[in-house]
Amino acid sequence: MGVAMPKLTKYAEKSAGLQKHNLRICDNLKPQIADRFPLRFLTFAARKQRKYMISARNITLAYGKRVLFDEVNINFTKGNCYGVIGANGAGKSTFLKILSGDIEPNKGNIEISPGERMAVLKQNQFEFDDCSVLNTVLMGHKRLWEVMHERDKIYAKADFTEEDGMKAGELEAEFGEMGGYEAESNAGSLLSSLGVKEELHQSLMRDIPSNFKVRVLLAQALFGNPDILLLDEPTNGLDIETIGWLENFLADYENIVLVVSHDRHFLDTICTHVADVDRSKIKVFTGNYTFWYESSQLMSRQINDKNKKTEEKRQALLDFIARFSANASKSKQATSRKKALEKLTIEEIEPSNRKYPGIIFQPLREVGNQILNVEKLSKSVDGRKLFDKVSFSINKGEKIAFLSRDPLAVTSFFEIINDKQKADTGKFEWGTTITKAYLPLENEEFFTSGMTLMEWLRQYVPAHVTDADEPFLRGFLGKMLFSGDDIQKKTNVLSGGEKVRCMVSRMMLQNPNLVILDQPTNHLDLESIQSFNEGCQVFPGIVLITSHDHTFMQTVANRIIELTPKGIIDRLMTFDEYMEDSRVKELREEMYS
Repeated sequence: MGVAMPKLTKYAEKSAGLQKHNLRICDNLKPQIADRFPLRFLTFAARKQRKYMISARNITLAYGKRVLFDEVNINFTKGNCYGVIGANGAGKSTFLKILSGDIEPNKGNIEISPGERMAVLKQNQFEFDDCSVLNTVLMGHKRLWEVMHERDKIYAKADFTEEDGMKAGELEAEFGEMGGYEAESNAGSLLSSLGVKEELHQSLMRDIPSNFKVRVLLAQALFGNPDILLLDEPTNGLDIETIGWLENFLADYENIVLVVSHDRHFLDTICTHVADVDRSKIKVFTGNYTFWYESSQLMSRQINDKNKKTEEKRQALLDFIARFSANASKSKQATSRKKALEKLTIEEIEPSNRKYPGIIFQPLREVGNQILNVEKLSKSVDGRKLFDKVSFSINKGEKIAFLSRDPLAVTSFFEIINDKQKADTGKFEWGTTITKAYLPLENEEFFTSGMTLMEWLRQYVPAHVTDADEPFLRGFLGKMLFSGDDIQKKTNVLSGGEKVRCMVSRMMLQNPNLVILDQPTNHLDLESIQSFNEGCQVFPGIVLITSHDHTFMQTVANRIIELTPKGIIDRLMTFDEYMEDSRVKELREEMYS
């Protein structure tokens, strides 16, 4: 599959010149090469049309008494994209490492069709510090990189022999077969599409910012269209536009993709199947994440509904499948998903046994007419203007998504309106009816003591609550899935996800009528993200949110405010409408120029 991207003249010229030089050598050696390698191109083409797969056979892995996988047997086939889902700690990333050979299971083996190339999104940003950005991408195709160096080493010989010529001819044939003559051009184009500008392509990896290193490693994994692609959280560190490009790239990918992600919109766009890691097993379900979630929830309700007749339940399930198989997108993955859903039987839909938190904000009173007025706020950090001339008022019923190309801008704005930071200029005023609850981006300051969860939550009981006994507090912790002895855990040893769940318990305890959420999905598993999202949708109060989660922003917000160094863009529309609006796109370029 080709990558449609901007023309890179420098790479194209270099590639064309090298190709002409090498073809002259090949022409001189053509009779010998034809005799020795008559089937090379034929076998390569035939291999590309084969229906290959990667399989896990009897995979078992345990760490002490903790069993991650128990006799897992599963196949992944060409043309499908599998979203690997499961609770935090279920073993999603570990399973990808077993497939790639980075972790050896206690029992079982991985089988890959012969001759297939696997690429893995690497997580170590410092591994290629001494390499140029462009070469780091080229290294993603290991055999191509080896051939390039072996070939160049032969050409550099002072005493070039006939045997060297034959070897060079063989390498040239293999090099061309692998797309070597277009390699630098394609690698450069990939980088540009992922937002790494051409002037950085010859820089050393150690000299570029960390957010660009993530993109280079992603380009490395995608380079050369590997037969099997393993991606662990590929959207981390990417902006909305770049995630959109990656969605389009993978939605038309023709080979095998396995991806771990907490981004539901991303999973819904690219996945044909869901691989659910649960209770030491992995089971593949047809459809994307939303289909898996809604169908499993529907089946759970069907089982519990004793009044509805069997035939009515069956028809409801059939209607549900038909609605999801209606295909608006023409991407390869969407078409493949549609065909698979059309073949799906009701018996293949299973109820979910997952536990979902109960995130319910219950205001004590409705907001009044005066909610929040902001006048001419501005903020700079180290000479960098984060935002300027920010003025707006909030009205009843509004749920506002805040965004900026500078992520520090929204966080600083939220900190200012919560009296955690000072603005350079301007002012803001809260209405007297407002009870707000704030989920900050950083929460370490809340968890420095060695309190138990019960002791920790008790210190945040609001004044209007007079009967905060243990059952009362257990109720709020229980909604966030802290049960039994969990409440005796010490707060200074909690995981990132557990800390966020504690912070949400604290928020619910306040009975707020306005919530402020800075990246609320960070550290949470998909079950918690789904519940948080649904809780904000039905919340009758005001929501101020910024999030990398596309679905969260689209399904909650009815107003968008973008903070820029030249003022704000303020629109009463959904997130998708905002991102697709042509006038908004023009404005954004003006405001950031």
